[in-house]
Amino acid sequence: MEKSKIIGLILGPIVFLLLTYLPMELISEKGDPVIAVAVWMLIWWITEAVSISVTALLPLLLFPILKVLPIGEVGANYGSPIVFLFFGGFVMALALEKVNLHKRIALNIIKLTGTTPNKVVLGFMIATGSLSMWISNTASTVVMLPIALSVINLLINDEDGFTKNDRNFALSVMLGIAFSANAGGIATVIGTPPNSVLIGLLENEYNTEISFLKWMTLGLPFSIVMVGICYLVLVKWMYPNRDLQFNASKEVIHKELEKLGPTSGKEKLVLAIFAVTVFLWIFRTLINSIFPSLGLSDTMISIFAAIALFSVPYNLKKGDFIIQWKDTSKLAWGILILFGGGLALAKGMSSSGIVDIVANAIASSDISILLTASLLIALMLFMTELMSNVALVAVLAPVVAGIAIGLDIPILYLLIPVTIASSCAFMLPMATPPNAIVFASGYVKVPQMARVGVILNLIAVGLLILVFQFVIPLLF
Repeated sequence: MEKSKIIGLILGPIVFLLLTYLPMELISEKGDPVIAVAVWMLIWWITEAVSISVTALLPLLLFPILKVLPIGEVGANYGSPIVFLFFGGFVMALALEKVNLHKRIALNIIKLTGTTPNKVVLGFMIATGSLSMWISNTASTVVMLPIALSVINLLINDEDGFTKNDRNFALSVMLGIAFSANAGGIATVIGTPPNSVLIGLLENEYNTEISFLKWMTLGLPFSIVMVGICYLVLVKWMYPNRDLQFNASKEVIHKELEKLGPTSGKEKLVLAIFAVTVFLWIFRTLINSIFPSLGLSDTMISIFAAIALFSVPYNLKKGDFIIQWKDTSKLAWGILILFGGGLALAKGMSSSGIVDIVANAIASSDISILLTASLLIALMLFMTELMSNVALVAVLAPVVAGIAIGLDIPILYLLIPVTIASSCAFMLPMATPPNAIVFASGYVKVPQMARVGVILNLIAVGLLILVFQFVIPLLF
């Protein structure tokens, strides 16, 4: 076990006990136990002493013991509708992966964009970003990596060997896949876990709902712009591949598509269920206005998709369904627990008055709203380079809500850009799974990723400040 993990494992409970039994009050009698639990969770999350999902269970044990909340109220957060919204999304992603539909979609996107070097990079980025809207960014990166490696191997084995231009192309493809996986997830509510943590917090604590479509009106354009900026910074500025010529990449894509064969019946069935689900998400408000008694929610639509994938038979005689329950062994159950833990922590912070204390402190100070927003966006973005973005949003979102209340602005104005910032980690391999996966390929070194990543991080901060100032007031 790493030294940092051992230190974190011991330090977490020690700091918790010290904060719990301090002879003086830190914030308030009710707030201090919540702070103690939050600090313990933060230490374990940062050091990853135990699984981040195990850490998320701490409120379920400690809040009832410390009389913060009864266990029924804490446990309700782990079964929140938002947890089931993401569960349905996970099942859909599982079905796409099981029938290899995600790979077929990705290959066809690359085929459409063209086979000149820069267009190949763009194709990989569009394909990865598009997949990350619906399946985990880890899965979308894992799908794209072997195809990218096949194309890079063509350059290594060509007549002139692996030149500087070849190396720049390899770097652009690898970093492009990682960065577009990170940015792609921003586009939808189910694309990346921090989005769902925010939606859950708003529904649980502030009775505010952001629909699937409403989120996409902001998330999708931002995602497209960010992927476009990543592409231009990589191929036009940092790692250009001037005069690089190769046509063999077309053959690689063609061979990969040939391996998949013609579109199977199962793929068509999954695609049909997927299309119906997305249609319902997008037109839910319109459907509810026509049929008010339905009362459709995004979570209900998500569960409909999950049940359909388990129960619509592909071959009734053989009892052949798209996915079986045993397939859910691959499901990211830990992330669902992590959502619950984040929502439970937020509930503890609001019920103990911590959010009100932060709000009052901000209200009584003379702080510029724009400066505060800019600092919070930058803080979240650069902190997410070092720790789990879901854990970070779970801890900071309730505090940010308190700051927004103190500044007397709608909480969405601050919470949305700060949450999006948590998905814009482009600088370090350990920041996100896609960054780590492409780093492990051997074609990317830490300084190379950091060099381009710090520029993209700063651009993302600038973009999100513009979103805060001009876009969010128009949409929300």
